[in-house]
Amino acid sequence: MNDSSYYVPSAAMVIVLLLKGRTVLRAWRDPLLRSVYALLLLSVLVFFFAAPPTISWVNRVTAVPNISAPLVYCLLSAFSASCLVLIINWRGGPPESTRRASRRWIAGYAVVIVATAALFALGDAPEQRLRDFDTHYANTPYTREMIVLYLVALTVANIAMNMMCWPWALQVHGWLRVGLLVIVAGFFCNIAFAAAKMTAVIARWNGENLDYLSTYVAPAMAAAAEVVTAAGFCIPLAFQRVGDVWSTWSTYRRLSPLWRELAPLSDHGDRGVRIAWWSPAELQVTQRESDIHDGMLSLYPYFDPTVRSRAYEAAVAAGSSPEGARAEADAAMVTAAIRARSADPEGRVINAAATENGPSAPSEGPRDLLAMSHALRKSPVVAAVREATVAWQ
Repeated sequence: MNDSSYYVPSAAMVIVLLLKGRTVLRAWRDPLLRSVYALLLLSVLVFFFAAPPTISWVNRVTAVPNISAPLVYCLLSAFSASCLVLIINWRGGPPESTRRASRRWIAGYAVVIVATAALFALGDAPEQRLRDFDTHYANTPYTREMIVLYLVALTVANIAMNMMCWPWALQVHGWLRVGLLVIVAGFFCNIAFAAAKMTAVIARWNGENLDYLSTYVAPAMAAAAEVVTAAGFCIPLAFQRVGDVWSTWSTYRRLSPLWRELAPLSDHGDRGVRIAWWSPAELQVTQRESDIHDGMLSLYPYFDPTVRSRAYEAAVAAGSSPEGARAEADAAMVTAAIRARSADPEGRVINAAATENGPSAPSEGPRDLLAMSHALRKSPVVAAVREATVAWQ
């Protein structure tokens, strides 16, 4: 990785933080949202402070050679803890058990962070090393232990993450499973990062030189792990949202036949405030359902239970399920009512109903608008009612 490539993922994460910051602040009591925000923030800090230009700047500002090393190691430990806490909260479970497991991991990695700082203070690393600190000081007392500590802590976290994600992925389906499997792949990259670093350090202990593993291979694995893991966390959320939007627009489209059938009867054409085409899909569906209910309300005086019962019997005889037959019967009754309404331009039936007790809804309960809309297009029973309304009545 070159110097500037460290800042690319940091910049991307900063954009995400800015976009999601208001949402997190509004729901700060949600532990899952807090965990996501902490993970994003720590990933930004890890890549920012691991960049060689930042390392040089921090060492110069603090006047402590190599102070960036324990800083980055502590951030990596905090990042590991935040990943574990996020998975624990994401997977869910009894609240007390979730809180206890989260606190246990946070406490464990807090000890690692304190120990990292103490070992660096006890060690001696006077020569600034921007890229090969781990291998250059692999044989230095206390500094050596600090390097091993953060690598072991990182490996333990990644193994624990995979042990939690893999069984969970086998229990779920859809985009959540895909996301979990991608997260597992990302943490395998992190394990490869730690393995490359540890191999180079052990080689130094034995008088060998495999520094390229630490200097070149490990940073590339870390970058891959960051990208893959972030994608794994985002996939379920992003594709669930896409799926929800697709499902909503599908509902809007499937309601079209019923909406068009009732369009002449509802007042949506004269509505003072019209819904813009770019309005959210949920609002468009709500408005379409409202138009349908408005149209059906004007048809209530013309609804004929006899038409409905005959249509239901015909649909059952044709092999429809009880639920499907009810939808076909409702659609047939609406079709017949529309024809009856057209044959009554003066509105005598409506006026008579208003003179008595006013129009009242039939008592069959809520109707499945989607099934009715489908029946209007596909049901031969409804087609027969449309063609021969008089024969039914």
